[in-house]
Amino acid sequence: MLSSEELKNFLNEKADQYNHSDFIENDPVQIPHRFSLQQDIEIAGFLSATISWGNRKSIIKSAEKMLDIMGNSPYDFVMNHSGKELTSIQDKSIHRTFNGEDFAYFIRQFNRIYTNHGSLEDLFKLEKPEINFYHAIERFREQFLETEKHRSHKHVSSPYKNSSAKRIIMFLRWMIRKDQRGVDFGIWNIDQKYLSIPLDVHTGNMSRKLGLISRTQNDWKTVEELDRAIRKFDDKDPAKYDFALFGLGVTKELL
Repeated sequence: MLSSEELKNFLNEKADQYNHSDFIENDPVQIPHRFSLQQDIEIAGFLSATISWGNRKSIIKSAEKMLDIMGNSPYDFVMNHSGKELTSIQDKSIHRTFNGEDFAYFIRQFNRIYTNHGSLEDLFKLEKPEINFYHAIERFREQFLETEKHRSHKHVSSPYKNSSAKRIIMFLRWMIRKDQRGVDFGIWNIDQKYLSIPLDVHTGNMSRKLGLISRTQNDWKTVEELDRAIRKFDDKDPAKYDFALFGLGVTKELL
């Protein structure tokens, strides 16, 4: 078993290895990287993150389908679509259980949000003394989904229901982390020290293998357990270890 210092050095080395522009090519983060306008990046990023489960190639293909429908101008489509265009979306197949009805619902919600806000960042601001996005994600859900029940609500996870909220946490990493490596955008003025690691099969299994977490479920309590472990290694940029854990999990380097 590695000592704490050895584990820190190992994870720093692996984070450095995988946090590289080459990472973009095979990852859903490539979708928002096709844009330069902040609102385009946010919309393309949020939609891509929302459908990020399953095979990465199929996620990218499904995200490209959404871009095509939006004429490859997400923000313009969100703000200027016609009712007819939205109706035509509803019967389309998008990605697994995220269907055309969900996509059209998200477009409507984006329109309402951007009519009142310049950026999605406004909906994720933390309040003192919060140390992670547990409450901020829930506040975002309330504003984005509103109170009326809709089938699409299941696609925006709730930490209050003990979900790991992997896809939203990943989206937040994309928008917030600033490190000049070219993968994450760092376009929001929220401190990256509050970020957590998106907990999926790869990062969860690798965290257990390395003794970072003991809980067996990939839920919010485990997100916070992992927070406590990795913030001892770097409390200013804990989410960089996502690259190490995910990269190790995908390559199966430690098996």
